[in-house]
Amino acid sequence: MKRRPDSIQSRMHRMVVICCGFMAAILAVTLALVLTHNSQYKNLLYNVTTASEFNQDFKENIDLKMYYYVIESRYSEGLPIQEVQSAQALAKDLLSSTSQKDSLRAVTSVLDLCENLEEKIRQIEQTQSYDERQMQLENNIYVLTSLIQEYMYNYLYCESVQLNLLQQQISRQIMAEILLVLVLFVILILLLIQYSIRLSRSVTQPVVDLSRRAEDVIGGDLTVREPVHSETYEVRTLSEGMEQMIARLNAQIQEITQKQASLRKTELALLQAQINPHFLYNTMDTIIWLIEADRPQAAVEMVSNLSDFFRHSLSRGEDIIPLGEEEQHVRSYLQIQQARYKDILEYAVQIDAGLREARLPKLTLQPLVENALYHGIKRKRGRGCIRVTGQEDGDDVLLWITDDGAGMTEARLEELNRAMESGERLGFGLAAVHERLRLLFGSPYGLTLSSQEGAGTTVTVRFPRRERRET
Repeated sequence: MKRRPDSIQSRMHRMVVICCGFMAAILAVTLALVLTHNSQYKNLLYNVTTASEFNQDFKENIDLKMYYYVIESRYSEGLPIQEVQSAQALAKDLLSSTSQKDSLRAVTSVLDLCENLEEKIRQIEQTQSYDERQMQLENNIYVLTSLIQEYMYNYLYCESVQLNLLQQQISRQIMAEILLVLVLFVILILLLIQYSIRLSRSVTQPVVDLSRRAEDVIGGDLTVREPVHSETYEVRTLSEGMEQMIARLNAQIQEITQKQASLRKTELALLQAQINPHFLYNTMDTIIWLIEADRPQAAVEMVSNLSDFFRHSLSRGEDIIPLGEEEQHVRSYLQIQQARYKDILEYAVQIDAGLREARLPKLTLQPLVENALYHGIKRKRGRGCIRVTGQEDGDDVLLWITDDGAGMTEARLEELNRAMESGERLGFGLAAVHERLRLLFGSPYGLTLSSQEGAGTTVTVRFPRRERRET
């Protein structure tokens, strides 16, 4: 038996091992340097930022407040203990994160001076003599605040200088790292080129032939052919599998075509069956009531509307009809329902005349109008209006079925939108209409819902003005 040819997987595995080794080395060096620099830079930046929060008017504020306190001015706000304690807390925070010798000496001095300043302020508070207070203010408070501000500025200067030096050091090291990475990448690329040339010699032509075969399949050529000849195991297996897949695909296309045709008929039949038998019964009862009430003309109009309604439902057996016919169908339905619910129902149908020849699946509007009536207007328990409007939107047609009925909660609206996208049948009329539009025209088209509880609901229907017929 001949030894099985070396597989592409094993060759690629060796290439990946080489690449990973180089990349791991580069990553390890880079990561170590980045972590070191980041830690140093982070500490210094934190110290500079924290020190910058020190009140630049610290001395002026403390001196002024103490002066007002000593002379017992009406502007006095009391002893500035809180300001001194804030500066002391700031110094303690800096002390825990400072490592440079000069900076450490400066912030330690600030901390000691703050403690001393607070003690001197307490001493003035306990002193009764005005002259002694003035002497303490000039000899103690003014001197200490000046020293605190000076040492804090010295600390900020030292940390800023150190931060600048670190930035320069990081810049130099980054340049060295870039050069190292470039050298390693050049070596890696040379190795990959050498290895790729060897690998391509054994698989290039079979892969080209296989690619051309795939392009033919993409172009619609589903004729079964002989597999591509190759010494590479994977390419030969892939070619044989492709030809088997094409043969199965041909069979499945025929089967799916038949199933889709049957599915469309079933969907339409189910949607037509959705026209509630109670609608016919109630309409007939209304006609009888009109006759008994000696209103023959109204009964004749209702019979005429009922006849038009069912005639448009049949549509001479066509599944795709002009928008003008669908408009007449929904008008007949609304006229019948208005005769039954004249106390609560108003309606208006306004569709641009230029759109009447646009074609859409029949029984698109009637289920949506029926939902608006039964789930919107009737639940409102008051008079309401259903509006059906339509206009052109570029190459598409937009229809809106709007009611000012009960509306729905955000949770229910989200549930219905999610159900339509997933195909779940929470509302049969909505789901069926949405699926038929998607099936005929594609995913950009179909229904979208918007609603506000207590304000009403709007269903938007989008379909292309020019019908997209299936091939």
